[in-house]
Amino acid sequence: MPEETTRATVDEYLRRLRERDLEGAVGLFAETLDWYAPGAATVPWTGRRSTRAQVMEFFTLLHEHLVPEEFTVTHIVVDGADAVIIGHLRDTVKATGGTLTTPFAAHVTVTDGSFTRYHLFEDSYALAQAVAPDSTPGKV
Repeated sequence: MPEETTRATVDEYLRRLRERDLEGAVGLFAETLDWYAPGAATVPWTGRRSTRAQVMEFFTLLHEHLVPEEFTVTHIVVDGADAVIIGHLRDTVKATGGTLTTPFAAHVTVTDGSFTRYHLFEDSYALAQAVAPDSTPGKV
């Protein structure tokens, strides 16, 4: 049953993230996948990725630059192989001391117990401002 597998995979992923088991969390991704985290060029972990190794790089870069303060999931909606994870987060940027507070949603697809798509949606403008406050688009 796709919905049961999808929900179980999402729940396991979130459990591993809470426990800071990045190897285990990344191990839930397929070897090749469609990953997208839109964002400014000044944010090194944003962009497209297509391999499990690149997903690990995403988390490595994320943790090199941010100190997670809060990660709260408020809703998980499952429809077959697809799920949407909704919540909010707060991080501190190591280099600037700035705070990033943003709602987020992740649209994922699970195939055979592995994530084959992961599209992350968050306030990319607030993220860019927190990481590089002087690089505001349109600023002279």
